[in-house]
Amino acid sequence: MKVILLGPPGVGKGTQALRLRERFGVPHISTGDMLREHIARDSSLGREAKGFMDAGKLVPDELVIEMLAERVRRADCADGFLLDGFPRTAAQAEALEARPETAPSAVADIDLDDEAIVARLSGRLVHLPSGRVYHSEFAPPKTAGADDETGEPLTRRDDDKPEVIRRRLAVYRQQTRPLKERYRAAAQAGKLRYVECDGGQSPDEVTRRLTAGLEEA
Repeated sequence: MKVILLGPPGVGKGTQALRLRERFGVPHISTGDMLREHIARDSSLGREAKGFMDAGKLVPDELVIEMLAERVRRADCADGFLLDGFPRTAAQAEALEARPETAPSAVADIDLDDEAIVARLSGRLVHLPSGRVYHSEFAPPKTAGADDETGEPLTRRDDDKPEVIRRRLAVYRQQTRPLKERYRAAAQAGKLRYVECDGGQSPDEVTRRLTAGLEEA
């Protein structure tokens, strides 16, 4: 089971990845975490990636694919993986499909209206020392603006400001959302399983629908 998690920022992919990982017993691979790991252990791929990042450039797709191919050859991926944060473009999707070890067998696509995502993310508050997360509307702290356990001030991340969220969503809609049609067509051709879910439902319902669809993959 080689699953791509597709969906805009803030739709809940991280939450669902943790749940699906437990259900299916396969690792959750985040390309961001993968890059940081290679840089931390000073691998040859990590040094190459760091060179691009230090120069303020994007890490080339070919390098990310090499890292991913190395990652999925590890023993914990023997039964598959959940891939989050990649692909973001048609070129990246083609590169994944060109390698047997990274070609997806299923796509779990979670979507949600942009304004609902803005409301969800713009209300997020974080206690930076612990990582505890609150929401001004859905999960407010006991005292406004303060962490429940320490009383220390909560922070709204810069990338959770409404104007920043809308820019991130615009990039997603332009670059990544077209992959929906690619994967729908692949599913119709019998090449993979495509499971689509409304991210506005409760997290439990999203998990139930994704699990049911992936179990048929």
